Amino acid sequence: MKGSQEEGYRSRAVYKLSEIDQKDRLIMPGDTVLDLGAAPGGWSQYAATRVGVTGRVFAIDILPIAPIEDVVVVQGDIATESLSRELELRLKNEPVGLVLSDMAPNLTGIKAADQANSLGLARVALSIALNMLGPNGKFMVKVFEGEGTDDFRREITSSFCKVVVRKPQASRLESAEYYLLASKPTEVR
Repeated sequence: MKGSQEEGYRSRAVYKLSEIDQKDRLIMPGDTVLDLGAAPGGWSQYAATRVGVTGRVFAIDILPIAPIEDVVVVQGDIATESLSRELELRLKNEPVGLVLSDMAPNLTGIKAADQANSLGLARVALSIALNMLGPNGKFMVKVFEGEGTDDFRREITSSFCKVVVRKPQASRLESAEYYLLASKPTEVR
């Protein structure tokens, strides 16, 4: 965390996104990016530097997020119909180029429940991505290896032309987290 703060970022997680972005050319100038589960805002900060003046970044979280330069901060539950409608109005039917999801549930300490809750959030993110991505859109979602992860990966694979697994070096070695990066939805809204 200290290194990220010295560089002006709000969290160490920015290094995970940066690493994947450098490898996969994830964020392009002019993109519209939805950052789901954005608090404290490190990914949104990074995305804003990459989309440039012609792009837009929306940081969305249930938790409050302090203002971020060149980022639209939206507090609320992305799973609700009202927040989805609000986003659609703000987007003005503009296709989204990238949906990022680093969402994680409040942990209970019960592994099976935590895994199910995590996959539930990943499915919400997938639904948002399928509803809002444009024809060349990309979707990156955090998952934790465990029961149901293979089924979720098959769900994504059936909805996108290409899906790859990314485990950035910036992730802790002992962590079961990794990211699924999906490109080009098979059906566009």
